Amino acid sequence: MEKTTILVVDDSPFASKQIQDLVEENGYEVIGYAKNGEEGIRMYEDLHPDIVVMDIIMPGIDGLETAEILLKKDPDATILMLSSLCDSGTLEEVKAIGLKYLIPKPWEDDVLLATLEMLKKQRNAK
Repeated sequence: MEKTTILVVDDSPFASKQIQDLVEENGYEVIGYAKNGEEGIRMYEDLHPDIVVMDIIMPGIDGLETAEILLKKDPDATILMLSSLCDSGTLEEVKAIGLKYLIPKPWEDDVLLATLEMLKKQRNAK
């Protein structure tokens, strides 16, 4: 069975490496790493990953804006947001662009993996 592919968009190389190690140990394949939103959009168009794992707070356009642009280009894009700011305002913004999942940073590995599994199942059900 082919692996579910992931694009990580996070300005922290440390966080990106942590995500990559975690998901690859669990049967996913990280096919790209972008350090900002603009790069994330370009890489999404080139690589067509199954799932995007994206930080909200980044230099340039933030993760919310990036997610909005990706969803306009591809309404089926599957995006999981991560943020150290998980207040109700941030959650409202995430929901307003049509995303369901926001995981707080630092994340719990099992929560991140369980959410990815859920997203993978939803994608496969489409």
